[in-house]
Amino acid sequence: MLFCDREPSNSGVFDFGDVFVRSLWGSLVPAALVLFFSLVALPLPSSVKKITNIIGTPFSLFLTLPEAEAYDEEVSGQHGEPVIDTRKSAISWTTFALVVPACLETLAWVAVGTYSTLNSGNTWITYQPWIGAFSWAYGALRPILTPPTTPPLDLLALYILHFLGGALQFGGLIFDHYIYGIPISGAVVVIAHSANLSSIIFLLLTVLHTPFATPSAKVKKEDIGQSVSPEDYTSLWGWLSFQWVNPLMEKGGTSATLNESDVWELSPTMQSRPVFLRLGDRKRRTLFRTLLAANSFDIIMDYGGAIISVFFNYTGPFFLKRILDAIDNPTPESRGRAYVYAILAFIFNLLRAQADLQHLWFSRRAAIRIRTELMLSIYDKALKRKDFSGIVAKQNEDGEASKNEERKAGAGVGKIVNLMAGDATRIAGTAVFFVFSQPVEIGIALTMLYQLLGVAAFAGFAMLALTWPLNALISRRTLKFEKSLQAARDDRMAVLNELLGAVKFIKFFAWEDRWIGKGMDVRRKELRIMLKAAINKCVFSIIWAIAPTLVAVVSFLVFVMQGNKLTVGVAFTSLTLFNMIRLPLNYLPSDIIHLYQIGVAFKRIEAFLQEDEVTEQVSSLKQTRSDVDHRRYDAFGLKSASFRWNAVEEAKDETKTTGVEATPTITIDTDSASISGSIHQFELRDISVTFPDGELTLVTGPTASGKTALLLALLGEMTLVDGEIIMTKEPTKVYEDGLMHAISYAAQSPWLQHQSIKDNILFGSPYDEHRYNHVVEACALRPDLEMLEDGDSTEIGARGVSLSGGQKARVALARAVYARTKYVLLDDPLSAVDSHTARFIYERLLLGPLMQNRTVVLVTHHVELVLPGAYYVVRMLDGRIDTQGTVKDLRSRGVLDEIAQDSAPPTQENDQETKEASDVKVDDPNAPAAEAKKPRKLVEDEERASGGVKWSIYKTYLKASSYWTWVIMVILIVFVEILTVGEKWWIMIWGKAYEHSNEAISSHLSYEVQTLLGHYSLAPSQFHGINTIDRSDIPFNLPSADQQPMFYVWVYAAIGVAAALFNVTSTVTLYLGAYRASRRLFRQLLTSVVHATMRWHDVTPTGRMLNRFSKDMETIDTSLAGSLGEVYRAFATLISAVLVVSFVFPWFMVPATVIGYVYYRMAVGYLNTGRDLRRMESVSRSPVFSGFAELIEGIVTVRAFSAERRFLNGLFAKVDTTTRMWYTFWMTNRWLLVRFDFLGACVIFITTMFSLSGFIDAGLAGLCITTAMAFTLNIYWACRFWTELELDLNSVERVVEYLDLPQEPPQVIESNRPPAHWPSNSADRDFLVVENLVVKYSPDLPSVLHGVSFGLKGCERIGLLGRTGSGKSTLAMSILRFTDPVSGRIVIDGIDITKIGIYDLRSRVTFIPQDATLFSGTLRENLDPFADYTDAECLDVLSRVQMLADTSQKNSRNPSRAASIHGVEREDSADVPSTPPSISGSTVATDIDPKVSISLDMQVSAGGANFSHGQRQLIAMARVLLKQSSIIVLDEATSSIDFDTDAKIQATIREEFNNSLLLTVAHRLRTVIDYDRLIVLDKGVIAELDTPYNLIGKDGGVFRNMCLQSGMFAELEEAAKARAEREL
Repeated sequence: MLFCDREPSNSGVFDFGDVFVRSLWGSLVPAALVLFFSLVALPLPSSVKKITNIIGTPFSLFLTLPEAEAYDEEVSGQHGEPVIDTRKSAISWTTFALVVPACLETLAWVAVGTYSTLNSGNTWITYQPWIGAFSWAYGALRPILTPPTTPPLDLLALYILHFLGGALQFGGLIFDHYIYGIPISGAVVVIAHSANLSSIIFLLLTVLHTPFATPSAKVKKEDIGQSVSPEDYTSLWGWLSFQWVNPLMEKGGTSATLNESDVWELSPTMQSRPVFLRLGDRKRRTLFRTLLAANSFDIIMDYGGAIISVFFNYTGPFFLKRILDAIDNPTPESRGRAYVYAILAFIFNLLRAQADLQHLWFSRRAAIRIRTELMLSIYDKALKRKDFSGIVAKQNEDGEASKNEERKAGAGVGKIVNLMAGDATRIAGTAVFFVFSQPVEIGIALTMLYQLLGVAAFAGFAMLALTWPLNALISRRTLKFEKSLQAARDDRMAVLNELLGAVKFIKFFAWEDRWIGKGMDVRRKELRIMLKAAINKCVFSIIWAIAPTLVAVVSFLVFVMQGNKLTVGVAFTSLTLFNMIRLPLNYLPSDIIHLYQIGVAFKRIEAFLQEDEVTEQVSSLKQTRSDVDHRRYDAFGLKSASFRWNAVEEAKDETKTTGVEATPTITIDTDSASISGSIHQFELRDISVTFPDGELTLVTGPTASGKTALLLALLGEMTLVDGEIIMTKEPTKVYEDGLMHAISYAAQSPWLQHQSIKDNILFGSPYDEHRYNHVVEACALRPDLEMLEDGDSTEIGARGVSLSGGQKARVALARAVYARTKYVLLDDPLSAVDSHTARFIYERLLLGPLMQNRTVVLVTHHVELVLPGAYYVVRMLDGRIDTQGTVKDLRSRGVLDEIAQDSAPPTQENDQETKEASDVKVDDPNAPAAEAKKPRKLVEDEERASGGVKWSIYKTYLKASSYWTWVIMVILIVFVEILTVGEKWWIMIWGKAYEHSNEAISSHLSYEVQTLLGHYSLAPSQFHGINTIDRSDIPFNLPSADQQPMFYVWVYAAIGVAAALFNVTSTVTLYLGAYRASRRLFRQLLTSVVHATMRWHDVTPTGRMLNRFSKDMETIDTSLAGSLGEVYRAFATLISAVLVVSFVFPWFMVPATVIGYVYYRMAVGYLNTGRDLRRMESVSRSPVFSGFAELIEGIVTVRAFSAERRFLNGLFAKVDTTTRMWYTFWMTNRWLLVRFDFLGACVIFITTMFSLSGFIDAGLAGLCITTAMAFTLNIYWACRFWTELELDLNSVERVVEYLDLPQEPPQVIESNRPPAHWPSNSADRDFLVVENLVVKYSPDLPSVLHGVSFGLKGCERIGLLGRTGSGKSTLAMSILRFTDPVSGRIVIDGIDITKIGIYDLRSRVTFIPQDATLFSGTLRENLDPFADYTDAECLDVLSRVQMLADTSQKNSRNPSRAASIHGVEREDSADVPSTPPSISGSTVATDIDPKVSISLDMQVSAGGANFSHGQRQLIAMARVLLKQSSIIVLDEATSSIDFDTDAKIQATIREEFNNSLLLTVAHRLRTVIDYDRLIVLDKGVIAELDTPYNLIGKDGGVFRNMCLQSGMFAELEEAAKARAEREL
């Protein structure tokens, strides 16, 4: 070699002191790498290639940037090419910068090789330059052959090896020169080495500044770092240093609050759409394997980086031991080596920091993707799964649902929200690298211990084996508690979801306290399990906290008993290693518990994902082109089809049979209902019907006969038992008239989205102004829109709360009509509107141009109204088609008149809507638009706090958990710190007790620094300062360690055990405080929300409330107290370190001040940015859950419209928004981590260099390094945990926000409670008096009622009439004080209702709304929640409302059910015995009657979904009959009941309510025509108030006009006259 004048020696290959060894490494390693790259580039045989592909699959990227952009382009249709033109100059410059230096290096090494060949006889000197030239030739040719547009990693590796080799050789020359005095062969050598290193550094800088990716055409360069994430386009250096996060940190570092617009979008590789679509290509048999296949590369990189980081951690004590030895034995050579070790320690610290950064990034990317994949999989499943709403999980004898039933029927909205919010996040948050790295750490430490202690080391670890049975028991209990806890959370969320969804109904009956009690019952159950789990965890912690100390003690005992001498080196090195394994051993329990939690979460999600799905015929997501081609029907109907409600079938057990096939025990429905029990299941049987193309078909029948079931069967939402559904959804097929071969559907209970009225009508369809105006006109919505201040831009609240029942029905109807679909299914839309509105809809819509050429299936009781325009009629009875045929055919056979008689004539409704609506003309699309104004938002955007967490938030939590909790915590933590410092002090005393203690001190200090270097996996409580002890003598006359070593071992053990016990005690105190805070805050939150005003509930989405009760309460339950405790510990340890450092090395305070300022500036930027990001993440989570809950409720409608894809796309945007905040927060955390690590490495390096100055001895040098790092790292951990605390307190902040809601008046005013007999009816005086009543919904809204005054006597029956928006419902609800009057008053039985509590008022007034609500539980609990009545009384009221068999059977056999007609198609004709026909045919006995199965013990699902709409109204009516209040308000309470049943109920009301004031918001004029008086409202004032007979005879009167428009004037007048004559 030219630069070497010494011959090769016999040195080993790792003897870097030898110049030839250095040159060997500097030349051969880069050449070997080049040879490897060359071999890899060679084409492989196909067989070998297959093997390499299989092996390489886990190492392949899940999703690259071009692939992600391609997925996005497939959807958007916009294709972008890489911006080649703008990058040509950059590519050329990069290639030039890489080629020229490499060529010069190649030529230089060729020249040196030529010179050496000609002038040197040494073989190695001849070959070495040529080897170097070979590797540099690759570096020169590679950029020319394949010009790099991204960082060439192969060249980067080559340059790094060349740099290390060059630095090794040049550094060796300098070292030899200054240490050994070997002269350097001239200045040319220094110049050559310097030029070589400079060239390599230039090449490295070139590669480091090469961007990762080239933007495509749709990415503007100026948007990168603003709206486009710079992550994909940053340089390699920007990535290694995380400089790409700087723009955001600069924004966050200011006092300004970050907004969503300040945070750039996610990288396309992280966005939900590409991730979800790509996941479909990685599907495996199980969820775990699917996620593993999709994220294998990230997990492998995470694991690899974690292992590398672990090994780098052990370089700390390795180098420090040698540095301290060099200081203790100062020679020029040892001091020179010490400087080398200091530099190497600094480099390895940086490498460890980089390994941490990279593996933590891969871990976080995997976590983000896993959470996204799980959330989208759950959402996608919800779009495809069968609708099990109404399914009631059967219970065993203990009242618990079986596991199989829970799995199949238990995934309600609350549970699914928990799956998305809790389980998905828990799985995604798994720190995989901890699980991987801890066994490696333990293995390394155990190996070193074996070298020190021999088999005694294993004796110590045998102690751990003795604890394994106990650990196994605790682990099993942990799994049990975790499953129970998740189930309890599901129960809690189910109760809360039911409560919040029906809070208005709960307030009607003054059941708030009962439901708060019900919520607290499930909460107490959850908290009890949490407390048991905490105790279990504490036992686990005690074992593993004491175990390391016991292991050390046992090992030393066995070692001494073997006759060995426990020397200083052995003792302190062993203690160091035992302390090193304490950390991974302490983490094992929490990791094991966490793994169990992950396992439970996986099983819960997988159970949901395995639920039954609808078929490809129903789901547009599952539909493929082949499915459409295979099932292409041009007709619409059913063929020999039998259906049952989506049922939970039990596994078939061996049952006793008697020759007859056993009936399976299942959960079944009756008309959108399921009923539990071994009973006859409600089914649609032998249904064959083909609906005439382009015609109107009328479907009728009595309540619970199967009308709704027929429509759902057509939609494929019932389980097909036999036969065929003749239905195809093919929106891409468009007919000549513009109609799609698709379906639109209006459900009986309208499902509306939280959007504007216009958006609900459009429902994703393109806006056609002319068609839109015609639809609004035909659906009689024009008068409503004119009344609304914001027109069709009016925002509809959750579940359409801002609209009346009729308005909701018409908006849903308009949505079905507006969609250009061939098939339109309408489920009783006329029941919710007035009679003349129904006539208007019939004339303008059903007979109008909007329905031309469309196949319309209309379910209705208004047969007489619609029959003239119908072409085909289907009558349902007990799950079968009783009669069907064309109107002409049925009329000719005399059946039609009977059907019309069964469905009584539609009585006309109460407003003038028909007349007014009929006068409304369709707007001219070309007319100039009125000046648009911004519509008022019903639901304001969710607010988020700004700035730091206020002291009041801290105070709220501290108070909720008890101040004494934290006082005790402080005392315990102080004791722990004293014991920990005492432990270090005892170790130093122990060292002094030996004759030669320098080695011991050095060994222990090496551990201290090692633990500080490896801080990423340490708890802050492990960082402690060390006090110095004068080693001149031993205090307290302690014995010599040489003579009595076990004395020091036992004292050390006692201190360690005491510290562990104090630590565990502090943890127990922490858990108790958390338990107390969780219980109190939840109750306060629940009470505040339930007692909030209805106005607040109307404008607050349910998902926003559920977010508080789910994610925020879970944070308070699980992590908040821990974060606060860690802050306590971190600051205590920091203060302890500062005190010790100040005592030992006062001058350290000078650099500590500078370091502290730098840390402060970084911490402030991180705190501000991270806090805002987490707050935005919390706020952006709510729409995900709100939208999801909304989707579950309307899944049938969504699937009917084939709108699943649009909803899935909407979720993509919502998930991306919340993920963007979450991911960006963690990237700011990584930004902080790499900077703190670099600063810590610099501190160690500077302190080490200072220690090598020679002014201090080895012990003090090590102490300086240890204490310096303790100080800086405790600042780091204090910052980290303070940030976590503030982020967790964000949940408290959001809960506290809901603790100060506008509340309703007091439930009870003790000083003014009404008498027990109040209100008592009296027919001779005014019982209810309204005086000058003026009501507003909000101070900023106009009055709804204007000076209304009237008086009602007891026992009167009053009808309340008026058009939509006239104030009927407002007046009715004012009686219950849902809105207090602005002026005026309401007096009931002499008491002003504003002077008493609302409980006293509402509990004595009965209000039955149109949308009757049932709750989960038994039917009896719904009728009589407080068990005030007997079973006989409950059964009696059910019978009186036609719900039980004795009346229902009679009803179903009477004329409400048409008899069979000869010659008319009948579905059950094959089963009919040959009997003589009655008037129009034979009566056919059916073997199924859904009403037979109803009993008091029957289970009711949440919302009463297992009952039809009409049945729910009947049960609500039964509540009224049972309660017998003095005042009863009925708000259109029988609108969904067939006319025959309604007539019977009205007769019951007349008989039963003689002693009550009955106020009925009338829906059918015939309902109130025989009432005592009628109140007619118009625009918030009373238009008329008199008896029906007087009003119907009043010329020009409003009521008279209603009767005239009804087409039944004579009948109504006769009824009113008869009523008047009875009063005479």
